[in-house]
Amino acid sequence: MRKIRATVPGSIMLMGEHSVLFGEKALACAVDKYITVELEPRQDRLVLVDSALAQYESNLDNLVPHPDLSFVLSAVRHFTEKCPSGFLLRIKSEFSHKVGLGSSAAVTVGTVAVLSAFSESSLLPEHLFETSLSVVHAVQEGRGSGTDLVASVYGSIISYNVSPRKITSLQALPEISLFYAGYKTKTPDVLKLVESLSENSPLVYEDIYRLMGVVTDSAETAIKAEDWLRLGGLMNNYQGLMDALGVSDKVISDMVYRLRDSEAILGVKISGSGLGDCVLALGDDPQIDIPYEKIPVAVSKQGVNLEYL
Repeated sequence: MRKIRATVPGSIMLMGEHSVLFGEKALACAVDKYITVELEPRQDRLVLVDSALAQYESNLDNLVPHPDLSFVLSAVRHFTEKCPSGFLLRIKSEFSHKVGLGSSAAVTVGTVAVLSAFSESSLLPEHLFETSLSVVHAVQEGRGSGTDLVASVYGSIISYNVSPRKITSLQALPEISLFYAGYKTKTPDVLKLVESLSENSPLVYEDIYRLMGVVTDSAETAIKAEDWLRLGGLMNNYQGLMDALGVSDKVISDMVYRLRDSEAILGVKISGSGLGDCVLALGDDPQIDIPYEKIPVAVSKQGVNLEYL
């Protein structure tokens, strides 16, 4: 009846946004902002959740839905028959779910990890990823590449192909900085917009995705060589393709070009689906003065970590 705690890093997309959904490679990295999920066993069959988003209580064998806990409860449903008893989940986050640091992925991985340990299921990284992906797909009706999940499970920078699945850990730790636009558009809404735009020029969009794949492949090579100047240039290339895709706006463009004015910044691009949220810069300039919120982050070498308390 020991407590079990999972510490999970948030994540950001380094490269491969949108094109990963069309068979191209994606690069993501874990960041040093963490979510902790702590499981405390109970003697009954009740499930309690204590988090900033919601306070929740239900029976393990008949879970009541809650709109703010969809990923957590989807994970619990996956383990219902394997859990020896009910439990309390305490969830704490070092970052806001409103900022694009992969909070849904991190809390999913954390919940899956503690429930896997509690139910004596496999704790191998590939099993945690596979289970977390099935949880996310259950919530999102089969949608989602799983790239952010891979980063949260494995840590560092991850090269990821959806099908055939290939996960490669890249241990390089470049200096990065992140800036928040002050608003975000939900990823499903961005994807719908891109889909509607592509209907008028399907061949053009196919070529954009293909070029995104070429840039991402080159970026992986640059990371392996720790050639940051080359990587910065490729990030700028990818940003141009995101603009061509239709997911950059006036604010994003303003952020990008202000950041590129700094000699300390080697490259800048959208991190995520676009139309708001975050812009990722390779390098850091402590003296930079732009009217956007800076989110201090670094690449986290650590992936999900389990402790028995």
